[in-house]
Amino acid sequence: MNVNREIKIEKVTINIGAGKDQKILENAVKLIEYMTGIPPVKTKASKRIPAWGLRPGLPIGCKLTLRGPEKVELLKKVLKAKVGKIKRTNFDKEGNLAMGVHEYIDVPDIKYNPDIALIGFQICVTFKRNGYRIKHRRIMKKKVPMNHKVTQDDAIEYMKKEFNITVEEK
Repeated sequence: MNVNREIKIEKVTINIGAGKDQKILENAVKLIEYMTGIPPVKTKASKRIPAWGLRPGLPIGCKLTLRGPEKVELLKKVLKAKVGKIKRTNFDKEGNLAMGVHEYIDVPDIKYNPDIALIGFQICVTFKRNGYRIKHRRIMKKKVPMNHKVTQDDAIEYMKKEFNITVEEK
């Protein structure tokens, strides 16, 4: 097999949306730091939505992107919470994986913390192949060719092989 056709995990992103409630946001920040040991970045509203009580600059969530070896460890923990079963609809056309965990205590290695309360989170996994740098470099940016992009089926096969999961149809 061609080495450049091998799929790799580029990054794993954890996201918690809290809305305008700042107490939930502080608990979300504590949860991500409790799970990973790294403080997350707060996300801010960019639009004014009066019906929801949002204004530009108001913190409404937090996120953390993992790119090192800890990304695989966290992904293995979260997959245990999903009992090794993922729906096919969790994979998009570009092969990225997005799923949610309803309560963080579903993850086996994470114990309940009364300071945080019970909240859930979303986790997104971005896959890549060698050569994806051409779309991010400064000089001579180019598009990644269609036959080199990671497809939904490629990502599913990678997850089955590397993490021993089952994919449910619908």
